[in-house]
Amino acid sequence: MSNEWGPDFSRLTVLIIEEACQSSIERCDKEISEIIALNKANRTFTNTIEALESAQDLIGQAAGQYGFMAYVSDNEDIRNTARDWEAKLEQYLLDLSFREDIYQAIQEYGGNDESLDLEQQRLHEHILRDYRRSGFELPKKKREELRVLLDRLIELGVTFQQNINEYEDAILLEIDQLEGLPQTYIEGLQKEHKEGGKELYRISLDYPELHPFLANAKSAEARKAIFLKDQLKGGDGNVIVLEEALQVRKKVAHLLGYKSWAEYILEIRMAKNPQRVSEFLTDLEEKIKPKAQADRELMGIAKQEDSGEKEVNIWDWRYCHNLLMESKYSINEFEVAEYFQLDACLKGLFDICQELFGVKFIEVPDAKRWHKDVLTFDVTEANDNKVFARFHMDLFPRPNKYGHAAAFTLRSGRVLKDGTYQRPISAIVANFTKPTNSTPSLLRHSEVVTLFHEFGHILHQTLTKSHYLRFSGTRTERDFVEAPSQMFENWVWHRDVLKKFAFHFKTKEAIPEKVLDSMIAARQLSSGVTTQRQLFFANLDFKYHTENFDGNSTETARELHTITGFPFPEGTHFQSGFGHLFGYDAGYYGYLWSQVFGEDMYTRFAEAGPLDKQLGSVYRETILERGGSVDGDTLVKNFLGREPNNKAFLRKLGV
Repeated sequence: MSNEWGPDFSRLTVLIIEEACQSSIERCDKEISEIIALNKANRTFTNTIEALESAQDLIGQAAGQYGFMAYVSDNEDIRNTARDWEAKLEQYLLDLSFREDIYQAIQEYGGNDESLDLEQQRLHEHILRDYRRSGFELPKKKREELRVLLDRLIELGVTFQQNINEYEDAILLEIDQLEGLPQTYIEGLQKEHKEGGKELYRISLDYPELHPFLANAKSAEARKAIFLKDQLKGGDGNVIVLEEALQVRKKVAHLLGYKSWAEYILEIRMAKNPQRVSEFLTDLEEKIKPKAQADRELMGIAKQEDSGEKEVNIWDWRYCHNLLMESKYSINEFEVAEYFQLDACLKGLFDICQELFGVKFIEVPDAKRWHKDVLTFDVTEANDNKVFARFHMDLFPRPNKYGHAAAFTLRSGRVLKDGTYQRPISAIVANFTKPTNSTPSLLRHSEVVTLFHEFGHILHQTLTKSHYLRFSGTRTERDFVEAPSQMFENWVWHRDVLKKFAFHFKTKEAIPEKVLDSMIAARQLSSGVTTQRQLFFANLDFKYHTENFDGNSTETARELHTITGFPFPEGTHFQSGFGHLFGYDAGYYGYLWSQVFGEDMYTRFAEAGPLDKQLGSVYRETILERGGSVDGDTLVKNFLGREPNNKAFLRKLGV
C-alpha cells in the first residue's frame, strides 16, 4: 500500500496502519541490534551515530504519515487507531532514549578519534546533551523514577488533545439573531429544526464559525454566550489532566537538577533561561500598555455609537475592532473577502514563492489523498523537472478534523546512506470558508495571512538541505521556528504583492487602491489589545512552569488575566482548551519572541522589495535550507549582517 511518496492514503484501513507502524518498530529494532553488536574498535560516525538516526527515521515516518491520520481522517476507527499508534510510537522513541545499550554504543564511539565536520559535531553534541537531559548522569533508581514520569506525560498529552478534538458545543439562534452576519456566512451554517418547524442556525466553536461571529454578530448577548462556551473547551476533565501534567513536569525537572520545567525547557532554546523570557515579557507588557489603553478607548467610543453602551467586554473586542474598521477605515471584512478567492490566493502565493525562491510547484492530480478536497503538489527547481519534495493542502473544515491551521511534517529531508537526499513531504491543514453552491471559497484578509504563515512552514520543511534528520526543516530551536513563517505574513500587506492576486470574484476588478490604502493604514488597529492577549497566553504558560506556581491552574489564569485589560470571565477555564500547553509547554512566549526576529529579517525585503529574486535566493540558502544545523541567533545574524534588534517589531505594533 506504499509507494515512493508514502502510503496510499485513499485506501488506508485500521489493519494497514497497525501493520505499517508495527513493521516500523520491528525494522528499527533490527537496525539498532546491528548497531549494538558492533565491536568498539570498529565504531565510526557513520555506522553508529548516522545509523541510529536512520533507524529512528523509520519511526518518524510512521508517526508522520500514519499518526497524521488522527488529525484528518473522516473515519473514526482510523482516527482512533492513528492516535493510539502516534502515542505508541512516541512511547517507543522514549524507550529508545532510555536504553543503556544504545547509550553505551554512543559512549564507545566517543572514544574513537575521527575528524568530523561542523554539522556532524553538532549532531554528536546534541545527542550527548539529550542523554544528559534524559537522566543518564543519575543513579539507576532515579532514572527509573524519571522514566515512569515521562511515560505518564505522554499519556496525559494524548488525553488532553483528544478531549479538545472531541469537545462539541454550540449555540442555536434564530435568523433575526444573526444580524450583522453576511448571507454567505449564514448559508454555510448547519440548520436544526425546533418544534413548530422554526429553523435554528448552529454556530459551533470551530474558528471559521466562531471568529467571524464574534467579529460581526450585532447581538452582544449571543457574542457573550458563544465566547463563554469557547472558554470551557476541553471540559472540566482537562483541567485535572493539565494540573497533573504540570506536577509531573515539575517532578521531572527537580529529578534532573533543574529548579523548574521552564529552566529545563529553556536550556535548549534561543532564550536560554527563564530570566530572559521574564524580562522579555515584562518589557513588552510595559511598552504595549499605552497602545492597548488607546485601543480600548477607541473601541468604547465605537461601541457607544453602535449600541449606546460604552463598556467593552472581552467578548466585544473583535466586534468593536470591526466597527472601527468600517467607521474609521471603511473596511468590511466580508466585502474585502470578495477580492480574495482562495484559488486566486493560492495562485498568487505560488507565483510569489516560485519567483522568489527559484522553484516550481506542479499539481499531482492523481496523488493518493485522504480526502477529495486535498490538493497535492510536487516541488522542483525552476530550471529542471527533478522532483525534490512534495506537499499536500487540506484547507476546508469537516467534522472531527483538526480544528486550527498547522503545517505537518510527514517525512523529513536528510542525506541517505547512498548519498541521495530523502525527499521531504509536508501537509498544510487549515479550515478556510468552504465554497457554497452560489459562492466560491472567499478568504477574509486574516485568513490570507494564515495561509501565507502556514506556507512559510511548508517552505521551511520542503526546501531543507540539512544533512541530518535532527536539523531538518523546521527542527530549529522552538522559539525560532515561527520566525520564517511570521516574516512571510508581511507579503500580504504589501501593495505590489496584493495586486498580483486580489481580484473581485465576480467582476474580476483589481482590489481598489482606496481599499488597499485603508487596509494598510488599519494594520495597527487594535495591535495593543491583540498583543496583550498573546502576552496573557505566554505569561500563563510560563507561570505554570516556573518555581512559584501553586498548582491551581484556574486561579493562576484569573490572576494573570489582568494582562488582557479585561475582567476574568468567571466560571471559565480557558486553559482546558489551550492545546499549546502540550508541545509548546514553557515555550508559548516563542510566538512573540520569534516575531522580533521575523520582523527584523523582513527589513531586508522591505528595503530591496518583497519580490527581489537575489535576496530570495540568499534567504533560501541562509535560513530555509539550513534548518537547525546552526543556532537560530547565528542564522539571523548571518542573514542580516548585523546583530538583531526589536525596532521593526515594535514599529509594526505602532509602539
